[in-house]
Amino acid sequence: MNPNKNDRDANQPLHIHLGDDEDEHDDGEVEIIQPQAHNANDVTTRGRWLRNKPVPAEGEEELPPSKTQIKKQMHELRDLGEELTDLSKDQLAQLDIPENLRDAVREMHRINKFGAQRRQLQYIGKLMRDVDPAPIVAKLNAWKGYSQQHTAYMHQLERWRDRLLESDTALTELLADHPETDVQRLRALIRNAQKEQVAGKPPKNYREIFQVLKEIIPEPA
Repeated sequence: MNPNKNDRDANQPLHIHLGDDEDEHDDGEVEIIQPQAHNANDVTTRGRWLRNKPVPAEGEEELPPSKTQIKKQMHELRDLGEELTDLSKDQLAQLDIPENLRDAVREMHRINKFGAQRRQLQYIGKLMRDVDPAPIVAKLNAWKGYSQQHTAYMHQLERWRDRLLESDTALTELLADHPETDVQRLRALIRNAQKEQVAGKPPKNYREIFQVLKEIIPEPA
C-alpha cells in the first residue's frame, strides 16, 4: 500500500516556483510545490496559496516575498530617491542618510545630460536599498504638509487683499474678526493702492497691504 501523503515528515521544506516571468501569473497566486518524498512510491502534491495571505501564526512557515513584491519595493525606493533630488541643500542636510547617498543626490544636481541623469537615478535607487525609508518618508510628508498649509495661508491673504480693494464690506468683516487692526493705516494703504492701479504705478501700497494682513491674520500652527 502506498503511504498516505499526510504521513510525510511535516518538517520537510517547501519549494516555491515562480516561473520564468512572474508577470504571466494573472491570478495573483504563488504555486507551492511539496518536495518529493524519499520513498520512490510516494507522490508529489501541489497546492496553490494566495500571495497576499494573512501573516502566519507562530510556528507556521512564512513565505518569502514574491518577485513582483520585490520589484515593486525597488521601484518605490527609486522613486523616493528621486524625490530627494528635488530637495534644497538645507532640507537634504536635515535628513539622516548615509553620506554616499547624500553625495549621490548632490552629484545629480551637477549632471545635465539626460542619459547621465538616468544612470545617476538608478545608482541612487540602488543606494536606497540599504536605507530605512520610513524616517525619510515621514520627514518628506511633514515638509509637504507644511508647504501645502503655508500655500493655503498665503492664498487666504491674497484673497483678503483683493476683497479689501473691491469692497468696503470686506474691511468691516476683517475688523469684526480682528478688532486690534490699525484701521487708519489700513484705510490709507487701500486708498493708495487703488490710486496706484488707476495710474498704473508700481504696486508699493498693494504689497504693503499684504504685509499688514500677515501681521493681522496669524498663520495656522
